[in-house]
Amino acid sequence: MSATPSPGRLAHVDGLRGFALLGILVVNITYLASAYHGTGLEDPGSDGVLSQGVRWVTATLFETKFFLLFSFLFGYSFTLQIDSATRSGARFGPRFLRRLAGLFVLGALHAVLLFPGDILTLYALLGLVLLAVRDLAPRTAVRAAVTVLVVTALAYAALALVVHQAGADGTIPAGTAERAAAATEALRGGPGEVIGAHLDQLPDVIFLLVFLQAPSAFAAFLVGLAVGRRRALADPGGLLPLLRRLQWAGFTVGLAGGLVYAHASLRHPETAYQVFALGLDVLTAPLLAAAYGATVLRLLDSRRGRQVLGALAPAGRMSLTNYLGQSLVCALLFTGYGAGLVGRVAPAGVLAIALALFAVQLAVSRWWLRGHAYGPLEWLLRAWTVLCIPPWRRRTPQQEPVRTG
Repeated sequence: MSATPSPGRLAHVDGLRGFALLGILVVNITYLASAYHGTGLEDPGSDGVLSQGVRWVTATLFETKFFLLFSFLFGYSFTLQIDSATRSGARFGPRFLRRLAGLFVLGALHAVLLFPGDILTLYALLGLVLLAVRDLAPRTAVRAAVTVLVVTALAYAALALVVHQAGADGTIPAGTAERAAAATEALRGGPGEVIGAHLDQLPDVIFLLVFLQAPSAFAAFLVGLAVGRRRALADPGGLLPLLRRLQWAGFTVGLAGGLVYAHASLRHPETAYQVFALGLDVLTAPLLAAAYGATVLRLLDSRRGRQVLGALAPAGRMSLTNYLGQSLVCALLFTGYGAGLVGRVAPAGVLAIALALFAVQLAVSRWWLRGHAYGPLEWLLRAWTVLCIPPWRRRTPQQEPVRTG
């Protein structure tokens, strides 16, 4: 029995979601592997040309891009969940609120126990706003998304001007190195010390989530809502002219913005230039993320894309389980829960671990879905959402209902 979904709208959406999981892992593991990442300081255990090269590739091509793709798919799946509730005669509002509550609880546990940079709690809160604006027409939703991004970028530009006038010279705040070193030791300690380190990091993480990720994530929600309303991914082949334009824009303007973001983040932290680059990234990262999505959709819709689809789609169908599973494995590797390797693996090794872990997740997801209807956490969340017990074992093709998200 094959776990490969039949070609079509949801197979492509699941494949795209599986691809997004890889990018999210490549970014998140850098924070799990080093308490210095994001501070503007080099980790004492990871210098050298190769390490610098990996940092540049990660910052340019991955950071701030893949959560946008995942956010877009959240908005798209939102429309599928509305359709599912309508077909079953259920009230969508209460059902979706239960789903958001479940995501928030899982995200809070994730942030405290495994990885402070959790995004599920942010999705749960932004989902409340998405629910309130669910009746927006597609064009209105896209215009609102563009407005959110432009206003956010202008706010960063204004902040950059203020920072420049204040004379910021790129000096890392005093005590940053000491705090990073202390966090590294705590993360290598016992479970109580690991959780304590996570709690210490949460205020900074919440600040970044609210002021950097939240506006862009919500804009991606709105675009996903618009695309879902039009069922635009039902036939990716029919989108070929648009997908080509997205690739052109993303791999030119979007990539240039990524290079500026990486240069500012890695070479000029704590400067007005870095703040300006963050604002520029708000506008250009969606273009690069869209180019990634367009490239994957074109690949999956090609004659040779069936094997890639068969590999990615099961991981996408189990995205919640795989997302939290990534953090669990990384916590066992890098913190005192297990091997305590934080700060001891160079960036190239960290990237290799990410790729190996994702390859294992592809294989395990495919194996699991041969015999099960949902991933373990997907099953649990669905049971809470619909207030009934979903099927645990996979149904035969004749019994299989049409999936709705």
